Amino acid sequence: MKRPTDRRTVLMTVGAAAVAAAAGSVAAQSTDIRGAVTFESGAVIPKGHLEIYLEDPAVQDSARRRATETRIKSDGGSKTIAFSLTPPASLSASRTLRIVARLERADGWLVARGSTQLKAGEPVNVTLNTVMY
Repeated sequence: MKRPTDRRTVLMTVGAAAVAAAAGSVAAQSTDIRGAVTFESGAVIPKGHLEIYLEDPAVQDSARRRATETRIKSDGGSKTIAFSLTPPASLSASRTLRIVARLERADGWLVARGSTQLKAGEPVNVTLNTVMY
């Protein structure tokens, strides 16, 4: 003889499924830092290599100051370039972290540079400013 399923068992099963689904969606969220780079005055970003990195100016050792970086090639026709950085697991939640973007020509000359403070949960927008020599 089978016992009928009682209300308590059904509610516990549904509750466990809801908790598992919520935990799965939180674990699936990316910890990547996503953002966009633009050029001053909304102009087209010049042709070159865009180097974007996470920097902590509070770190005294210049070799450890850069945490992670990515390189993107600019074709000289875009007003905005999207990027994504994966922060290292050892990165602490420093208040001085910033995203730095450098645009260099093919011959290595710096064309433009920009930076912005990293704020948790907010989109990252870096504006490149022309470098004067």
